[in-house]
Amino acid sequence: MKKTIYTLALIGLFQFGCTDNFDEINTDPTRASQDIFDANLLLPSIQWRNASATAGYNGGILFQSMWVKILASTTSGAANYYSNADKYVISSNTNSYLASVWNTDFGAASFAFEMEQLTKDRPELANLMNIAIIMQVQSLANISDVYGDIPYSEALRAKSDQITLPAYDTQESIYGSLLSRLDAAVSALDPAGIAPTNDAYSYDGDITKWKKFGYSLMLKLAMRLTKVDEAMAKTYAEKAAAGGTFASIADDAYIMADQANGYNNGNGSALSTPADIYQVRWSQRMIDYLQANDDPRLGKIAEVPAAGLAANQSIDEAGDMTPANQIGLPNGYDLNGGATDISNAPNYPGPSGSGANVTPIGKYSRPTSFYRDRSAPLFVLTYAQTELLLAEAATRGFSVGGTAADHYMKAVSAGIQSLAPFGSNAAIGAATADAYAAEHPLVEAMALQQINEQYWATTGLLFNFVEAWNNWKRTGYPELTPINYVGNFSGGAIPRRQPYPTTEATYNGVNYQAAVGRLSSGDNWVSRSWWDK
Repeated sequence: MKKTIYTLALIGLFQFGCTDNFDEINTDPTRASQDIFDANLLLPSIQWRNASATAGYNGGILFQSMWVKILASTTSGAANYYSNADKYVISSNTNSYLASVWNTDFGAASFAFEMEQLTKDRPELANLMNIAIIMQVQSLANISDVYGDIPYSEALRAKSDQITLPAYDTQESIYGSLLSRLDAAVSALDPAGIAPTNDAYSYDGDITKWKKFGYSLMLKLAMRLTKVDEAMAKTYAEKAAAGGTFASIADDAYIMADQANGYNNGNGSALSTPADIYQVRWSQRMIDYLQANDDPRLGKIAEVPAAGLAANQSIDEAGDMTPANQIGLPNGYDLNGGATDISNAPNYPGPSGSGANVTPIGKYSRPTSFYRDRSAPLFVLTYAQTELLLAEAATRGFSVGGTAADHYMKAVSAGIQSLAPFGSNAAIGAATADAYAAEHPLVEAMALQQINEQYWATTGLLFNFVEAWNNWKRTGYPELTPINYVGNFSGGAIPRRQPYPTTEATYNGVNYQAAVGRLSSGDNWVSRSWWDK
């Protein structure tokens, strides 16, 4: 990361009458007091935790990436932890994985709440305070989208109000509050005011870009509500469009990982693990979609490894990137020799290599090398996503400026160009992207399908798996056939939420039970939260 992450503790000062110099002798001289601590130092910690919450083994790659058929895995041997994703089957560490989004994003929200407290009475830091609120919205919305009802109104207040067992608020009330707080915070951002000095996003403190981020986040949250409160969705989508959402890929929100200083991209770390290099492939659903649409991204994102087991397990040996030669791995197969062995899959292409160097999955496409980069970007929200949401809003009759077709064309081009932060090997030029978008316009009769399949592909290719899953839950696109593998935990249905961390039942049992009682079928993988109808 370009910015240093600090986790300095703050000292609360209390008044006691037992000694005249209590504060002097009881203040740790190695820690900063609230009066002198620079709240800017918290911002990159917030951003990093939030971006990391849905990356790598924190859950996204082990759950949602394969639930919505972006990736696939044979999930055998050393890589059996991918059974959570590809086959909806418990692995030895599932309970740990399912808690990671909760723990990491609540950590981000907690830092953001602290940053708000440090700045709320300092008018000169009003921009930083409002960014703190925006990041709380970003983090808490993500947690609620993954789990449903969560601690909200009483959350983050262990220090300020000694609330250690917070009640769970309904997702409906949470979303109303999030959108209201976001509206106030974004409106109050002032480009003429003092900018943050430790911004780890690609914005480097530019308040104009932060305003666009805030309004783009507002649009995303508004569109979550299309099935449960279309009036509210329309109100906030139109407000976001009027306020000014992202205007180009230069506004994309992402954070660059920094392996040299210990901040690894979780997806890159996972896919550079030998077992993952070998067994994690692009799903047949994704490769088929890209090939059917002659998408130029296919020539950048996928490779068929060189023949043989050694090459398939190599992190460095390049494969064949010819688009026509790519073959996606069908989800739900294994290497166990039975009925679900990959060799029994329809249109199985056969093994690669020979003798002791043979591998049965060698001809299936895997992600190319830039996805294995531990210093690769982690994407938060992009111009392509925003334009696709505006295209859908326009299709629904919302007044968001421009036509659905125009927004869609911009989105398709932007999605292609958004790979560029992964490096020169991933970049596709604007001329190529614009030409492709012009040749693949929106078809009115199938607009919602087109828009949301493109959303799935665009977020999926940027490895924003949780967002692809959330939008699939909301729209039903792309249409997916679930996997019904023996012993699965979801009754053969694609999971629609992550169960709460197991510690909640133990440490916050009364409030946990109240939340579980509001779920459609209990604390499991298929209960639907409020907006997921």
